[in-house]
Amino acid sequence: MKKFVAGPCVIESAELLDTVAERLGEINKRLGTDIIFKASFDKANRTSLSSYRGVGLDKGLQMLSDVKQKWGLRLCTDIHEAWQAAPAGEVIDVIQIPAFLCRQTDLLVAAAKTGKCINIKKAQFLAPWDMGNCLNKVRQSGNDNVMLCERGTSFGYGNLVVDMRGLEIMKRFAPVVFDATHSVQLPGAQGSCSGGQREFVPALARAATAIGVAGIFMEVHPDPDKAPCDGPNML
Repeated sequence: MKKFVAGPCVIESAELLDTVAERLGEINKRLGTDIIFKASFDKANRTSLSSYRGVGLDKGLQMLSDVKQKWGLRLCTDIHEAWQAAPAGEVIDVIQIPAFLCRQTDLLVAAAKTGKCINIKKAQFLAPWDMGNCLNKVRQSGNDNVMLCERGTSFGYGNLVVDMRGLEIMKRFAPVVFDATHSVQLPGAQGSCSGGQREFVPALARAATAIGVAGIFMEVHPDPDKAPCDGPNML
């Protein structure tokens, strides 16, 4: 496995972006991997109203552009509303559709029209074969450069499980990326924020690699226990 999407969950500061990007760049050179740098300018679906969301679209895109110019890494970020697609497409190489929004037609069409690679995360409530409809919204809007991303399925309250059959099913439609870190998230498990079980990330990543996915998605941070977003499931 040589293709990865990796980076912090959300933009915290330019210093954090530089720290992570420098390390990922070193890994790229040492191991010959292909790492796309991921960070979100806004996390619009946090558990609590008081949770940290990010630095916003304009500032965030500028900070990500700086990462690309300084460290030579391609970029990935989320968009949550259709109007964000065009400005994001001027900077970002891979536009990511959050799992809860994967059925939002206007969002998918706007993302498709940027001409950039689109990574659609599978909703926690969808069966893998249902992602064919999400995929077709992008393709029928003129963009065939699409990936599907598995990030676990709701399993009771506050828990996710990964059905490895789903990876094989979605591979019939499009290249599949496996999100190894969000798959161990425990949504809302800490009351006002989500928990996670990062100790299981390596095992799930190896299992997905054995199936033959196109890439692995991982959120990474130099000190995840102090991260303001998704720390318990980051590496």
